[in-house]
Amino acid sequence: MHELGVVFHIVKSVKRIAKENNLSEIASVTVEVGEVSTVIPAYLTDCWKWAMNKEDALLHTAKLVVETLPGVTFCEDCKQTYGTVEFGKICPYCKSEHTYLLQGNEFNIKEIEAC
Repeated sequence: MHELGVVFHIVKSVKRIAKENNLSEIASVTVEVGEVSTVIPAYLTDCWKWAMNKEDALLHTAKLVVETLPGVTFCEDCKQTYGTVEFGKICPYCKSEHTYLLQGNEFNIKEIEAC
């Protein structure tokens, strides 16, 4: 489960940003998780809850908001896009294997809300 490491990275980044902006308390952190990334949102949320019990006043009550970005694949032959999870590597329009992932493996800190 690498989600705990991801949470530690988020916490470190948020603390740095809070210090740079003289923030004393964080209300929430919104992250974007790609549908085909290796991050499992439920595990991420569980790790966040555990980590927040260990944190100081800056993050102790901060909520984690997870937004899922859909997996989208592009077909080089027919120039169509389609849902990666539903169809995988084979284009559902022309049956080509000449495809690549456009979106869906990201992990981004989208927003930090201060109190």
